[in-house]
Amino acid sequence: MTADPVNNNDGPSSQTRTSLPVPHAKFPDLASAGRDLAARLDSYLGSEETFVIAIARGGVPAAVEVAKRLGAPLDVILIRRLLAPRGPGSEICAVSVCGTLVVDPELALPPPAPTTPLEFFVADALEGLAIRERACRGGRPPLEVARKNVLLIDNGIHTGSTMLVAIRALRTMKPLRLVVGVPVAALSSQAAVETVADEVVCLAWPEQFGHVGLWYANFNVPDEEEIRNMLDQVPPNAASNFSRI
Repeated sequence: MTADPVNNNDGPSSQTRTSLPVPHAKFPDLASAGRDLAARLDSYLGSEETFVIAIARGGVPAAVEVAKRLGAPLDVILIRRLLAPRGPGSEICAVSVCGTLVVDPELALPPPAPTTPLEFFVADALEGLAIRERACRGGRPPLEVARKNVLLIDNGIHTGSTMLVAIRALRTMKPLRLVVGVPVAALSSQAAVETVADEVVCLAWPEQFGHVGLWYANFNVPDEEEIRNMLDQVPPNAASNFSRI
């Protein structure tokens, strides 16, 4: 799909602002959008210091295509929202980052034997996240992302809240460079995401967005088993880049 440039007079940006050419234009499917996105990331082609990380579940098909083109290892981020103490936008989350649990510092991990309703809730939520992580990643060991270029891929950005949670968790693991890649994103989310990422690569920034699924003719999102099978499609040279943290 081709995106037409839109004039941007609102100041500097790390990315040329683009919008879809007509309101009903759509990517055929998630994988096709990933191939279009991958072509914009060729500066990372063949880099041994680059990892592709998908936000599960919808970001995985696009990330597979990026990883294949670049010859880079592939892994996933899974997010579990726990509490919103100050209302929408203040979510405290637990995140599985390539097999490593990252919990927002505002929340203490529950003790081995929970006693309060909050401790039971958090313990159950973390166990549920661990079950999802095992279903998606199988038995692969955690991926070490410190001092690596991380290409963080999703199928799109609406409000930006999911992407911001993923970036916040990834930053705790000290990547060298964090690049966000999406086929389409709401123009209203651009400033927030560009502020916290080192680079944002987006094929289209429509002003009238709706929701991500509207920008795909086929918006089939993979389940956990399909994600695990997709991760097994990582390039042959990726296996040597996996190491326990």
